Amino acid sequence: MAWGFMPHENIYMNGELNMANIERHRVVIVGAGGGALCMGIKLKEAGIDDFVMLEKASGLGGTWYHNTYPGAECDVQSHLYSFSFEPKLDWSRPFAGQAEILEYFNHCADKYGLRPHIQLNTTVDAATWQEDRGLWKVVTRDGRVIEADAVVSAQGMFNELVWPKIPGISDFKGTYFHSARWNWQHDLSGERVGVIGIAASAIQFVPELAKTAGSLHLFQRTANWVVPKGNEPYTAEQLDYFRQHPEAVQKSRQDIYGVWNTLATFDDKEVLADIERQGLERLSVVKDPITREKLKPHHPFGCKRPLFSDVYYPVFNRDNVHLITDTIECITDKGIKTVDGKVHEVDTIVYSTGFQTTRYLSAIDVRGRGGRDINDAWSDGAQAYVGVSTAGFPNLFMIYGPNTNQGCILFMIEQQVGYIVRQLQRMSAEKLRWIDVKPEAMKAYNDQIQVDIRNVDVWQAECGNDFYYKSPTGRFVTQWPHSMDAFVKRTSGVDAEAYEVCAEA
Repeated sequence: MAWGFMPHENIYMNGELNMANIERHRVVIVGAGGGALCMGIKLKEAGIDDFVMLEKASGLGGTWYHNTYPGAECDVQSHLYSFSFEPKLDWSRPFAGQAEILEYFNHCADKYGLRPHIQLNTTVDAATWQEDRGLWKVVTRDGRVIEADAVVSAQGMFNELVWPKIPGISDFKGTYFHSARWNWQHDLSGERVGVIGIAASAIQFVPELAKTAGSLHLFQRTANWVVPKGNEPYTAEQLDYFRQHPEAVQKSRQDIYGVWNTLATFDDKEVLADIERQGLERLSVVKDPITREKLKPHHPFGCKRPLFSDVYYPVFNRDNVHLITDTIECITDKGIKTVDGKVHEVDTIVYSTGFQTTRYLSAIDVRGRGGRDINDAWSDGAQAYVGVSTAGFPNLFMIYGPNTNQGCILFMIEQQVGYIVRQLQRMSAEKLRWIDVKPEAMKAYNDQIQVDIRNVDVWQAECGNDFYYKSPTGRFVTQWPHSMDAFVKRTSGVDAEAYEVCAEA
């Protein structure tokens, strides 16, 4: 029996025999963000056209579809933050904004013929491995059943929102929303606005809100490093030059890659010291010494997620902006109460409190061999072999999985996609029913990753980084502790010896 063309059989759902037609695909991709798009493009390039992309949102683009807050832009230069096989010569500025990135992803979907494969407004609730048949049963929220030989999760890190555990959130009588689901129907002009969570998103939207809000009350728990970005729009002359000289864009990409390739390993202390010096110089624009001291970080750059902005610190010189560092006690019907007993009355609260970055695939109900729950497999925190495969879950692959976050994620994604495609090609060539990474291979790989992470000293400092980097057990599950070059080397080839296989009958 050729891999990918197994006949339909009766499927039992909720204890009752379901004789309805069941969709059948060689590959199911969960998501339609950057990782999923890259996966779809490379599947078609490899001659695998029988796949479907299931996206819960009403549009493609993933985080760049959802995060529409004012000032949203990338923290990696767009000459690098784009697919290597689809360069864009006319990015409007070094670090593109949300709308331009989303437009680029839509362009890719159109150019490479992905639209027919994408099913929007389709939430995947469960994926269950059918041991006797060697395939996955994927169930969507609207009750559809899709069978597939392989499943590729492209959910990534920024999938589920985090709402802070502050008493009284629902007691607030005004308007409140999460920054990752910006309420554009609500006009903040002239309002008293409270912002809880001053990190990656807030440093981008706060300067925009400060221009129109009546007052901004910014609640900061830990001061972050905010270092210079340099994001002046390209001139018409520069853009014209890029269009006429694609090699200049490629050279720019290589230069940017060289910086990011080593920066996020945090081992060049001279570079880190210079970055901190630049950050303190930028902080010096804050006129009030008390506010300036409250904004000063007391941990090494890199301990928390690095932040970049040229326009954040100047907002603290505005009369309508107020920095509050007292601990929040609760939310009342009128505003935000701090432990000093003061209620900061506001009309709207924006929660800029990020995502559940450590959940990955466990955001849906996934059950592998023997009915094992992915949450049980990851009881000590999410882990996978090269960030792609977890033992006990055959033919299941992840993009932007555990311990793959480093430098430019689109570049890292391309390496993972290439690795996955090679596994699928091997299965076809060797007529394999399934492949499953060996537990001992996964353990050895992840044990070494944790050792290497402990050798990155800035990640061991105290700075409240548990939320972004660590699982509840304290395991570092997001970061790749080496260079992007090292990841390329580690994900090259097929890695056949790391996998248990089952041949077709």
